Order: sequence, then structure tokens, then C-alpha cells
Amino acid sequence: MPNSSPRAARRSALVLSALALAGGTALTTAPVAHAKTPSPSATPTPPAQMSTVGGERLGQPGTQISPLTGAPALPQKLTSRSWIVSDAETGQVLAAHNAHWKLPPASTLKMLFADTVLPKLDKSQTHKVLPSDLDGVGAGSSLVGVKENLTYTVHDLWLGVFLRSGNDAVHVLSSMNGGVDATVLEMQRKAEDLQADDTTVISPDGYDMPGQVSSAYDLTLFARAGLQNADFREYCSTVRAKFPGGWKTVKGKNGKKSTKKRKTFEIQNTNRLLSGDYDLSTYQGIAGVKNGYTTNAGNTFTGVAQRGDRTLLVTVMHPGDGHNMAYKEAAKLLDWGFKADGMVTPVGTLVPPKSAIASASPSPSASPTKQARQQAAAAASSGGGGAWTALALAGGSALVVAALAFLVRRRWPLPQRTAKATIPAPAKPNDDASAKPMEAVEAVEAVEAVEAVEAVKAVKADTDADAANTDGEKTDAAKSEAGAGPKEATADRPV
Repeated sequence: MPNSSPRAARRSALVLSALALAGGTALTTAPVAHAKTPSPSATPTPPAQMSTVGGERLGQPGTQISPLTGAPALPQKLTSRSWIVSDAETGQVLAAHNAHWKLPPASTLKMLFADTVLPKLDKSQTHKVLPSDLDGVGAGSSLVGVKENLTYTVHDLWLGVFLRSGNDAVHVLSSMNGGVDATVLEMQRKAEDLQADDTTVISPDGYDMPGQVSSAYDLTLFARAGLQNADFREYCSTVRAKFPGGWKTVKGKNGKKSTKKRKTFEIQNTNRLLSGDYDLSTYQGIAGVKNGYTTNAGNTFTGVAQRGDRTLLVTVMHPGDGHNMAYKEAAKLLDWGFKADGMVTPVGTLVPPKSAIASASPSPSASPTKQARQQAAAAASSGGGGAWTALALAGGSALVVAALAFLVRRRWPLPQRTAKATIPAPAKPNDDASAKPMEAVEAVEAVEAVEAVEAVKAVKADTDADAANTDGEKTDAAKSEAGAGPKEATADRPV
């Protein structure tokens, strides 16, 4: 393949060896330096045996669905090699097709990159880009336009990652995180914690590399984990933003000295269900998450949408030929999922992270009500986001927020609905894209703060009662995150 240089292949082999030494998930046999990535068209059939994480049926090839009487039929003529539709809150898998088939993920792998690195870097932190920060960015990569010797905030870089799928922004953030190889190892460990056992990480940006694979099931886990983080939600749902460019000299007037001003340029989200296209309208209730394209992976897409009080996740991988086919099939599956509410028996479940299972284990004597309150307090104090904000879009306008906020109580990670927030009016199409989102976020966070306090108070009351009734015996609160690319493309690039 054009993007499989000897240097890249050697690095992938070294990374796989390091993963094995570190106890991470790696291929049993590291690819040799001259190995070529097989064409996906050469192996269009899923394996007979796949992972059963989330349920036995999810490990079976073919379409898995258990409709009840009156359930709507699945969309006809779906071409994606793998797809999955699930309830984002309960984790119930409503239907799936080859959910655990290991396939190249393209830039949807950037969701795992964000799950791993985003919580570690303050978004107001600034960084002057060194030439070495951009080493290893693959030929033909999608770029946001990061330039060496210019300074960017972490916030700027994440917008570049999510909106333009910028591999240059990924490499700079990886450099800030200790380097590409260290970041890859951390991503692999994060995947293991999320029980994403189909995933092998070679490059943090999803660029085609030998042995780099994931699955529709795993990509859905990455999205579900990321949506626990308020910053992740903001970035993945932003339609357009201003990105810093170079400096320009502004001549002074009336004898005043010339000044330098940083230029900016607009970037738009390449998720076509958010931004729309000439043959595709924005999807009602869409709120992110991430798209991708490489020659090897074809198109990949994970999206989240809300209608009424129901929030669904969908992932599609490698659909057939056709403009915006990944988005069109994702939209059909979302439509089906909303219509099928209560009319299908789940065929599996999205598993929680291992760390969440350990931290949410209740004390043996805890009542169900008390357990729910304990988990709510733990989630509120964990720094993992604590709530899910649904986002909607009005035509070509900037980001706006729908009027629902949720607090984690009984389920991880998207959870029981509890209250409505007062949300600012939708932005007009010509409003500054960066002005409205924060107002909405602040409104939602105000609701979260109130509910978190109430949850903590409830836990304290239960604890006090236990102390009075059992000679001081105390209970512990549980401790607790674009259209079809050109055929000649060799790496993820927005259209």
C-alpha cells in the first residue's frame, strides 16, 4: 500500500512488541517489516467465530435481531459489512450485523484517542508546535492545518481532531502526551479497560497500518465512554469553528504603529449527519460522534442521536459504493431504532468498563435505592462528566442544545433521566459558531451541579441512618468518561 512505508512498518512491529511486553493486547505474530495490509475486498466474509463480549449472539456472523409482534422491519439493502444499533443509556443492543468483525477503523479510532488523552490535558494549555511534533504524519492524511513554530491551545487542537479529523492535531497532542508510541500503549490499555477486545492500536490517528483493527461493537464502546465527558460532547457535536492560522501585520492608522494579528479560518465538521451535504440533510437529533475514511477501511461512522427521551448509538463499517453511503445507512438504522422502541428483544449489551464495574460494586448490605444514590454520588465526584447532553441542529446554524440533561445514577455510562434544563434559544445561521455552545453547556452544568449535591446529601443521610441503627456501622459510597472519500485516497481525508 502507498502508505505502508518501511519506516511505518518497522514502527508498527516495535509497537506490537512493546504491547506484548507490557501485557497489552497485541497480535500473536507481529507483522514483518515488508508485510502489506491485505485489501478488504479480498476477505469480504466475516469469520465464523467472533468475540462474544456483550452476548453470545453478537459473536455470530450475520444479522442478529429478535423482533416482537408489530416491530418494524430492518431497512432493506444495507451494504455495510458490520453495523450495530444500541440504546446509549441502557446499553441494550437492539440489532447488529457482524458486530465483532475486526476491520480497519480509519479515523473513528480517534474516539479512543480522545477517551485516552482528552482528560489528561487542560484545554486552556498552550503549546508551540515543534517540527518533530509532526513527524510520522502519514502521506495523504486529513489535516486541519497545524503549522510548526505556531502556538495553539489544547482546545484548538481538539477541534481540529473532531471537526477536520486532523492527523496533524493528533500527532501534536500525542507529543504533548509523551509521544506517539507512549500514546498508542495508553490507548491499548484504555481499550482493554473498556473491554474492547477486538481493537489493536498501531497509530493514534487511525491511519492505515498493518494489523490495526477494531469493530463496530468496540467503536460504539469508545463513543459511549467519550460521551461521559463534557468536553468530548462539545467537540464531537460542534458543526463549525474558527481555527488559528498564521500572523499578519496590520498597518496602523493616523500615525499609529503597525500591529500583528493572528489570522483564523473556518473549519466545518466532516460528519455529514451534523453538517449536511448536497444529497443529505442534517439528521434530526444528531449529536456527534465521529466519521472516518481510508482506502483499506472504506467509510466508517459512529453517531449518536436523541429523539424525545430516547438516545441511540449507531456504528457502520465499510458500506458499499455510493456518495455518503455510511451516513445514509446510519440514518436508516437510527430511524429504525427509534421506531422499534419497546418492540424488540435485545440481542446483547454494551458492557461497562472494568474500572467502572470495580468502583461501582456496592456493599453487601446496601439497599437498591441506597446503591443507586451511592453510584450517583460517585459519578458526580469522579470527574468523568457525570451527565449526557443531547444536541440538535437547525439547518446550517451553529451548535445548539436541546432541553434535556441526564445524571448518572444506576447505569454506566448514559443513564436515568432526571430533569430538564433551561437552554438558550437556537443560534441564528449567521451567529458566531463559538458563542452559543458555552451558554448551553453552562445551563446544563448548573442542573448537574444541583443534582449532584442532592445525590451527595442523600448518600450522607443514608450513611447517618445506618450509623444510628447499627452501632456506628458505616457504609462506603461507591467510588467512581466524511461522505465517501475519493477512490484514490490512501488515508482519511475529509471531502
